[in-house]
Amino acid sequence: MMDTLTDELKNKIDSKTKPPGSLGRLEEIALQIGQIQHTLQPVLRRPTIMVFAADHGLSREGVSPYPREVTAQMVLNFLRGGAAINVFCRQNGLELYVVDAGVDYDFNGTEGLIDAKIARGTRNMLKEPAMDRAQCLAAIQKGKELVSRIYHQGCNIIGLGEMGIGNTSSASLLVHRLLNLPLNLCTGRGTGLDDEGVKRKLQILEQVSASYPVKEPLEVLSTFGGFEIAMMTGAMMEAASLDMVIMVDGFIASAAAVCAMQLYENENILKNCIFCHESAEAGHQLVLQRLGVTPLLHLGMRLGEGTGAAMAYPVIRAAVAFLNEMASFESAGVASKR
Repeated sequence: MMDTLTDELKNKIDSKTKPPGSLGRLEEIALQIGQIQHTLQPVLRRPTIMVFAADHGLSREGVSPYPREVTAQMVLNFLRGGAAINVFCRQNGLELYVVDAGVDYDFNGTEGLIDAKIARGTRNMLKEPAMDRAQCLAAIQKGKELVSRIYHQGCNIIGLGEMGIGNTSSASLLVHRLLNLPLNLCTGRGTGLDDEGVKRKLQILEQVSASYPVKEPLEVLSTFGGFEIAMMTGAMMEAASLDMVIMVDGFIASAAAVCAMQLYENENILKNCIFCHESAEAGHQLVLQRLGVTPLLHLGMRLGEGTGAAMAYPVIRAAVAFLNEMASFESAGVASKR
């Protein structure tokens, strides 16, 4: 069935009034979305970005130049509409949801915030695993539930973003262990460490990695992950099971995608994922290469929040539009290639 559909999609794309392949990546995206939705006429409904926020115990070790309080402060900024992700969602017609996955702050039912708090931040990995198995499973399940909810409200394309001081450290450890990538090549500046800061960060991560020889994906996620990363993992797993298009943001979202791919019970979720941009954060290019995927945008961004997904959405929308609206050689009465 899928082979027949794929052939029909390729024929539809090639029959448009253009030389074959002349729309480049747009043609690949149109084909992919048609395959995801099992149709020759895909539709993007209620495009949504969901940002998951959580704190990390390891942030107390100075792996970020920013204090952990910034996580909560940025959540409040999201809710006031003042962050980059707010601007880009408004600009590009995306709905935005903000989720407290485990921020070390009491928001007291702040309006607009989805309360999914597992705990007030993970534990310090330098001393003990970040999460126990039950917490990790609870975070994964909550991510699944949140995506299921917006799917049943009509959404079929979702981008996942994050906010959490210290979460590039978690992402570095996760891709290092799950993809067997060199830790020093996966460890970068995060929110702006100088050379000495990166050196210290790497020393800490090497110590953490050496303390836990875990390999099984759920154990790796529990040991090195964050509540926001675990929720993103569950969200991606659920989105794939519902045939949703998944817009993968940058380094941390890609680490969650790696976790989801290795935990997913049925088939690889990669077919549902559009990798939206190549982050300037160290390690992201290695992850993309290992997964064999090509990102849509190269803007030198490394902010997170889902901003890369929000910026890529107009390109994705254009791919679906040309597939559905562009004339064919036959319908336009234009002579096709001899």
